[in-house]
Amino acid sequence: MSEKVLSADNQQGSSLIDKSNPSETTRRSPFTSAMNKKEILAYVHGAMHDASLNKRKRVRFGQKYPEWLKTLKSLLRSVGANSWMYKEGKTRNLYILETVCRDLDFAFDPRKLKTEGEKIAYIRGFFDAEGGIPRNEGEFYIQLAQKDFQKMETIKKILNDLGIYCGKIHNPSKRVDPDYWRFFVARKSHEAFASIIGSWHPVKAEIFSKRMMI
Repeated sequence: MSEKVLSADNQQGSSLIDKSNPSETTRRSPFTSAMNKKEILAYVHGAMHDASLNKRKRVRFGQKYPEWLKTLKSLLRSVGANSWMYKEGKTRNLYILETVCRDLDFAFDPRKLKTEGEKIAYIRGFFDAEGGIPRNEGEFYIQLAQKDFQKMETIKKILNDLGIYCGKIHNPSKRVDPDYWRFFVARKSHEAFASIIGSWHPVKAEIFSKRMMI
């Protein structure tokens, strides 16, 4: 992915958004929102698309942005799960968060999400982990990518149900990676995505605030 693109190496009555004030989505800290446990775990499960399971059965997140890992740590703490952070190596710009939270499962199926709030939380976590937006000025776009085609279909359907429309799921280059899939949020839905889904990734949230003027 180009360095100009930032990825997270990026309901009615829902507690996640205040539809009367869209700016709340990117400005509000997750810790001041009245999120319930299922919404918090939905967000973390979405974020787990940028995580792995180590030999000790710990869920392991790697990031060059420790602020986002601190957000995950606080969210996990709020549901009674311990986690710990450390910098990997002396010269690498990489931070690690590990947790043994028993409520997390890599086989989690987003099709089983019940409330709109849980669906929004899941996609926000997924976008913070696997979404892409341009760092620099110029044409703005929002992309989501994943190697699981069925998962991409589910995410696109959830977005469509939220009134956020997206382009066709496609493979950018079968020669480079035949199993890599992505889609772009439709231009007409950029503002809706930013206001309803938003981001808790520090850099992405700032870009949304500046580029979408919310």
